[in-house]
Amino acid sequence: MSTSETSRYVRLRVDLVLEIDAPPALAEAAVGRIDADEFMPEEERTHARAAVAEDSAEALAYLVEPFDLVGTVPGVEMVQASWSSEEIEYDPDAMEWDLDDEDSGREEDDSTDGTDTAGVADGRS
Repeated sequence: MSTSETSRYVRLRVDLVLEIDAPPALAEAAVGRIDADEFMPEEERTHARAAVAEDSAEALAYLVEPFDLVGTVPGVEMVQASWSSEEIEYDPDAMEWDLDDEDSGREEDDSTDGTDTAGVADGRS
C-alpha cells in the first residue's frame, strides 16, 4: 500500500475509566443486548449471559458499540474496530492516571492487556 493510500486511514484511540454504580442494571442491559442478537448461536448466548452476570467489565463490553462514536461523523467510514474492557484499580490522584501527557512518547501497541474483551467489529459493507 502506498503512502497516499495509507494516509486515508486514521487510528483513533479512546481510553475511558467508568465507575459502575449499578452492576445489576448493567448486567440486565447486557443480557438484553445478547438476547436481541439474532446472529449469536445459542451455545454462545448461554455462555455470554453467564459472563455478563458475573463480570461488569464483560457486561460493559457487550454494550459498547464503537460505530456509535463515529457513525454520524461526515466523511468518515469505519473500516475496523476492536475494543476491550477490564476491571482495574483506580486512584484519580495517582500520577499514572494523569492523561495530559499519556500519548507523548508512547510506543504503538496493537496488543490488548485486558482479559475481558467484547470482540472485533468490521465496519465494511
